[in-house]
Amino acid sequence: LCKTNTFDDFIDVARWLVNDKKLTIPEKLSCEGRSAGGLLIGASLNQSPELFGVAILGVPFVDVVSTMIDASIPLTAGEWEEWGCPNEEKFFDYMMSYCPMHNVQASAKYPSMLLTAGLNDPRVQYWEPAKFAATIRHITSADSIVALKIDMAAGHFSASDRYKYLKELAFDYAFLLSQLGIVEGRD
Repeated sequence: LCKTNTFDDFIDVARWLVNDKKLTIPEKLSCEGRSAGGLLIGASLNQSPELFGVAILGVPFVDVVSTMIDASIPLTAGEWEEWGCPNEEKFFDYMMSYCPMHNVQASAKYPSMLLTAGLNDPRVQYWEPAKFAATIRHITSADSIVALKIDMAAGHFSASDRYKYLKELAFDYAFLLSQLGIVEGRD
């Protein structure tokens, strides 16, 4: 029961960059994570949304309890040893305490976000980022962009073709740079 240390450490590093070292300001600080790294980003944004200007969550594992409770999803039952089984009350309560889907702050101003998913992803189903994006759009006061991009031909690892991978990476960076105000979008 120490998963939240990951989120606390990530937030502490962001604060160190902004407050202690003054290397950046929150509006120019970005973060990115894929899969369980998307959980890190989602939970960190819920904890301290004011610390970031933009976030990219690739196939993010943001509906932890709903996914981990379903033993038919690949990898879930095997992960119970590390994560805990949400069928047990202490693990259920702990997972609910950090699950991004269940901890969105209604009054918070979230940064701009790009969430990606693969329609054929057997590990993080496409509806996880879709539900998270919809929740943020619906219950927060954020006037920032919350974009959802679902690749209808991809799985968990997205593009296997080198050129398609580079095209997707360029899309992510274009979103990031435009939201940070570093480049302007083309009309």
